[in-house]
This record gives sequence, C-alpha cells and structure tokens, in this order.
Amino acid sequence: MIPSKTDAPSAGEPRLEPIGIHQRFRFSCHPGVPCFNLCCRDLNQFLYPYDILRLRRRLGLTSGEFLSAYTRQHVGPETGLPVVSLRPASSDHRECPFVTEAGCAVYEDRPASCRTYPLARAVSRNRETGRVTEHWAVLREPHCRGFETDNAQTVAEFISDQETAVYNRYNDLLLDILRLKNQKMPGPLPLRERHIFHLALYDLDAFRQKATDAATLRDLHLPPERIERLQTEDIALLEVAHRWVGRVLFGKEPVLGIGGADGVD
Repeated sequence: MIPSKTDAPSAGEPRLEPIGIHQRFRFSCHPGVPCFNLCCRDLNQFLYPYDILRLRRRLGLTSGEFLSAYTRQHVGPETGLPVVSLRPASSDHRECPFVTEAGCAVYEDRPASCRTYPLARAVSRNRETGRVTEHWAVLREPHCRGFETDNAQTVAEFISDQETAVYNRYNDLLLDILRLKNQKMPGPLPLRERHIFHLALYDLDAFRQKATDAATLRDLHLPPERIERLQTEDIALLEVAHRWVGRVLFGKEPVLGIGGADGVD
C-alpha cells in the first residue's frame, strides 16, 4: 500500500512508526525539498568504526588525523564505552563539517545514520537459536518535508538504494561487542580498557602497527597469510580488531557479520 499525502508529518514532537521491510513509505531528499540540509544542523552524530574507516579513506587521511581534525570523544552514559562523534563545523548552527549548499561533500561515504534516515533500525538476537531479526521504523520529524514528495518505496528498496547493507554488517559487530561488555563488565570501562577499545576500533592505523607484533594476535590463532593481509586490507583489519577487543577485554570474541539478518520485520 502506498501512503497518501495525509501521511506527511504534522507539527509537534518527532514520532517513530514501526514499518515492515516490504511496506512502502513516501520520502525523498534533494535540493528541491524545502528543508534540504536542515537535518545536517544541530549535529549530534555518533560514528561507528566503519564510518570512520570510510570517511578517513575518502579524505585521504590516517585514522589518527581524521579523529584529531573532525571528531570528539566521550564515554557513553548508557553503554560505558568510548563514543566518537563528528565535531560540528560551527557553534552557531552546529552543522556537519561536510555539508555544503549543494549537499553532502562526502555523500558516497556518508555515515550509516545519514544513509538510514528517515528510517530507524534495531536488531535483536534469539538467545537460543542465535537468529538475528531486524526491526524498522520511520522517524517522522516535524521539520522534514521529504515526506510530502511523491517518491514511494519499500523499506527494502530504500536500504538497497542507500547501500546500507555493508554498513549494517560491520556496525553490528560493535553491537555484539556491547552485548559482551554488558555481560562481562557492566558500567563505564576503566581507563586502560577504554584506551584499548579506542585504539583498536577507532584509530585503526595505530592498531595496524600494533598488529605487526605476532604476540598481539596470538590468541586469535590467525594463519600467517591472514596476518600479512592486515597490513594492506582495512576491512580485514577491522574484523580482526573487533575480535581482538572482544577477546582481550571480555574474554570472548563477538559474532562476526550479524548484519544482513535473515529475519526481518
């Protein structure tokens, strides 16, 4: 069923409306939409490790250079984990450092939250079977005029068009790290553990130097040829970094690749 124009958001508080993967919703974002670029203001943008990997590679920077130039860090009050977020370009409107009048300057490598909007995604794992289920909702914010366009698509079509699957795959690794952390070490991480977490997952180039020491990765039992790949392949290094953090900090490796769940709602 295609939503009617009456489904456009009304004035008031933002609201989340659950939606199925094959249900249609009406939304589009382009320079012709009156609110274009407004959602890039009042920035409070959390970055996943894969977001950082894509952005720093797009900008031709090392991970350390990118973190220093474009981000800030704090400890999440709910997760107790180090959180990296984009530093706004100005204090007046707190806009994204990559937004321009023509739109996003890093559009092809924009973070997962930008790709997913106006959808919200949650995942759950069955403790007995390990089966992962995705849950989707439409976030309707009063300022957004994108819902008034004629462009209707299913959730599945939207996430395919926005190329979010690869982001979900690697971002979900961090969700499994959080699950292990809540089981093994509730509350804020101690300073040493915070440093380990930040080094491996956010400052990937610094972790690459550490990974050259065979003793660092001994407990992961990686074959020599895979360790050699870590010197040139960012994705392989990111996967190993998640495994290493889980093993070193919480005594157990995360379940890799839970994105692309086989159960969808």
